[in-house]
Amino acid sequence: RKHVIEESTVADALRQLDPLWDELFPAEQARIVQLLIERVVLAEDGIEVRFRPDGLNALATELEEKECAND
Repeated sequence: RKHVIEESTVADALRQLDPLWDELFPAEQARIVQLLIERVVLAEDGIEVRFRPDGLNALATELEEKECAND
């Protein structure tokens, strides 16, 4: 069964992540980027970033779980 997360929950999770980003270790930043981005394609005429369809949901769920654990 797939866990559905509201758009507002995802937005809240990203807002929480923004001020913390510079405080994260590079390995944790890389893990989050890998969770969100499927592929980056470089071409002579630009760049294409393919996001993982479930990446934001996975990140939001993870941040929500951490927040609940801290309450």
